[in-house]
Amino acid sequence: MLHRAIRIGAFALGVFFFLAGILVVGVGGDATVAGIESLALGSILMIASVLQRSGYRSEAAEREHAAPGPGGGEPDYLEPRFLATNEVFVDPTSNLLIRVYEDPRTAERRYRAEPPRGA
Repeated sequence: MLHRAIRIGAFALGVFFFLAGILVVGVGGDATVAGIESLALGSILMIASVLQRSGYRSEAAEREHAAPGPGGGEPDYLEPRFLATNEVFVDPTSNLLIRVYEDPRTAERRYRAEPPRGA
């Protein structure tokens, strides 16, 4: 879960490594292996920054760029097919206690903020 500026920076760094790799491979000689490694590193950085998801959200919420809701992008209503699991953790970005819900048939997961204790 990376901040948007970090993802953009990682993508730009990937472009730099990729272009440097093309330049080095184009020159040829003994540095060709280093150029290929630079191409691979640049490609990995660019792909990872594009595929990085923002937090504990469903794919539907991520695709629709939904505003964060309970548990990070999920609507208030949770379909009955999702059952609570024993998996609970503290979200490092919001410091909320998050419980994982899962559809037993499809293994699709939802992340919901637990109500504060005593509430």
